[in-house]
Amino acid sequence: MQEREMDALAFDENEVIDQLQSWPVSGIGLHPGGSNYVFVARLTDPEKFDPDDEAGQEVDEASSIYGIYKPAAGERPLKDFPHGTLHLRELASYKLSQRLGWPAIPPTVVREGPHGEGSFQLFIDAADAEDNFFSLRDERLNDFKGMATFDVLTHNADRKGGSCIVDDDGKLWSIDHGLTFNQTAHRRTVMFEFNGTEYPVEHLNAIAGLQKDLLDKRDFWGELQGLITQPEIDDLVTRAAEMLDSKNYPVLDPDINVPWPMV
Repeated sequence: MQEREMDALAFDENEVIDQLQSWPVSGIGLHPGGSNYVFVARLTDPEKFDPDDEAGQEVDEASSIYGIYKPAAGERPLKDFPHGTLHLRELASYKLSQRLGWPAIPPTVVREGPHGEGSFQLFIDAADAEDNFFSLRDERLNDFKGMATFDVLTHNADRKGGSCIVDDDGKLWSIDHGLTFNQTAHRRTVMFEFNGTEYPVEHLNAIAGLQKDLLDKRDFWGELQGLITQPEIDDLVTRAAEMLDSKNYPVLDPDINVPWPMV
């Protein structure tokens, strides 16, 4: 990631959110390899770019950021997720990660884009594009505990080996959370190393606070409204209670609970 973007993220995440939400799209390109339509979008400071100028402009890269744009219109219909909801689940996951304090999910918003409403998430430039869970787990397995706990809580149905990024500073980022919160789907992950082991105590403490907020219908409950359904929020509360009771990661079945492709 460019140093300017990292500085914006490190010192004022709210500023990055505002940029993702309000800056006009000054360029867009299809991201290869996804099962849904995913785009890399350049967003530019409106003081430096006029989207209504049909004469064409030279875009100021120093006044631009990049985001991953996932329009609802580009979502492939799935049998286990309501159509047109995956971009909302991306935002719900980001908001939940902010509430818990883990894992690190890039700033995410939902807004209108060139192909209609979709999620825009800050693009994180990988230090090594070949890195994934399988290449990192031997040296950094403990760093994945937050992702693994989060995936149980959100009932993630698509934790592939490549749904993580390490930036130039060595920070581990969690991405691709469109297939979350729907309990009719199978939980799918490649992180079987945590099967049956204990959740970190700090994670359980955060989950206990979340459970209380949702049961009391406090502010965070309102933030989830309109992003996921009330039954899905109820399921989130139920999973939190189950995790607090068991205190251990579930033991998953490699014949059922593995995503495809795995990377």
